[in-house]
Amino acid sequence: MHLLEQIERHGRTSPDRLAHVSGDRRMTHGELLAKSNALAAWLDSQLGERRTPVAVHGHKEPEMLVAFLAAVKSGRPYVPIDYMTPEARMARVVEIAGAEIVLTPAKVAEIVAAAGALDYQRKPLENSDPFYILFTSGSTGEPKGVVITLANLNHYLEWMHAEGNFQECGEVFLNHAPFTFDLSVHDIYLALSSGNTIFSLTKDHITNLRALFIALRECGATQWMSTPSFAQMCMIEKGFNSEMMSQMRAFYFCGEALAPETASKMIERFPGVTIWNTYGPTEATVAMTKIGITREIIAQWNPLPIGYAMTGTRVVIRGEDGKAVPPGERGEIVIVGPNVSPGYLKRDDLTAKAFYPIDDSRAYRTGDWGRDRDGMIFCEGRMDSQIKLHGYRIELGDLEANLRALPEIADAVVLPVKKGDIIDSLTAFVVLSGVKQGTDFEQAAKLKTQLGVRLPAYMVPRKFHFLDSFPMNNNGKADRKKLAEML
Repeated sequence: MHLLEQIERHGRTSPDRLAHVSGDRRMTHGELLAKSNALAAWLDSQLGERRTPVAVHGHKEPEMLVAFLAAVKSGRPYVPIDYMTPEARMARVVEIAGAEIVLTPAKVAEIVAAAGALDYQRKPLENSDPFYILFTSGSTGEPKGVVITLANLNHYLEWMHAEGNFQECGEVFLNHAPFTFDLSVHDIYLALSSGNTIFSLTKDHITNLRALFIALRECGATQWMSTPSFAQMCMIEKGFNSEMMSQMRAFYFCGEALAPETASKMIERFPGVTIWNTYGPTEATVAMTKIGITREIIAQWNPLPIGYAMTGTRVVIRGEDGKAVPPGERGEIVIVGPNVSPGYLKRDDLTAKAFYPIDDSRAYRTGDWGRDRDGMIFCEGRMDSQIKLHGYRIELGDLEANLRALPEIADAVVLPVKKGDIIDSLTAFVVLSGVKQGTDFEQAAKLKTQLGVRLPAYMVPRKFHFLDSFPMNNNGKADRKKLAEML
């Protein structure tokens, strides 16, 4: 498929069809076409022949989509940065990306209004060219940029279009994830490439449950992609069911493990709606396995399978020697195929550790334990200190490094807190460098405030435990097992 060509075609042939709804803002496919053309021309006027990435800083405003498309039309990848990102971390992302321009919704609106309508000759985009760069948590405290090419994205979209049976002018894709989270890629580009509508849930919906359920009732959504955690939150409301969302056709869950209990409740509340369990790290472009979850699957398997690999991609379960293990045995999940990223931006060292060739194809070591049972894949958690919290990928080393950077802290260990099989929150064990200031609550509140300046809110631990020293293991390191027993 030619993604940009398809998106532009809908802008020309169905200009009045809704492309994006965000709060009380509406944008049609025709407006998206015209505004992205105007902004692409402006980017060329500012950057000339330089194809440096374009940073886009905002939330769920329509101008964010205008900026994404304008960047790639002008031959430049975009780097989404959510408005909740602390200023210091945002500055570091911009620096690492080498972005010469940071666009905000207000700046986009100003440029587009001044430019007026114009035709724009889109720059050729090769399959190997970067389309977007998403920054994720890094183990050393530095964010790392995952480069996704046009070929990577096309491979995912072609798979989903072939199996999703999406209707043209008949679908509303509910957008729950921030644009910095690759689940949003599913909503944005499946909707735009099929001439359909993205309905974005904003921060106001997420923080106000009454507003959320009004939006869910009125949005007319037919397609849903979210973390299981978000669905669990919605199920607090007894009326969250097929009466509230009568047009739903499919739920896709990704970003963390789907618990059998959650899947059972969704089947009960939405009879006849397909429930898909999917899996895929950012480095493999949104998702690359899926399986329809039925009562029979739930009765047979716990934990649930993550499904079968997408067309053209395969999964290898690799042992410690780097060789494939026999079917049914546990090993590391390795993804091989055209959906695999070329690597991390400007980090050849990290790229060399995680990416390598297999049979002339690109392969990615996920760091996840898994098994292959007759082609059906199961994921059994992380091999390292990386976790998923409500779908967000967090390197505990990143968080610990930022804690140790605070002047009050001599040492820190962060552990996940689980409810059942799902990580619910984070707890920090801290050794202070000086005397505790006030009560535990007061000291924790101060540290949370300081940490919030450095890191996104979802990475800030919910609880702090203050210790004089850490228990040590035989290797002279903090004994995480003994600390976990304190939880």
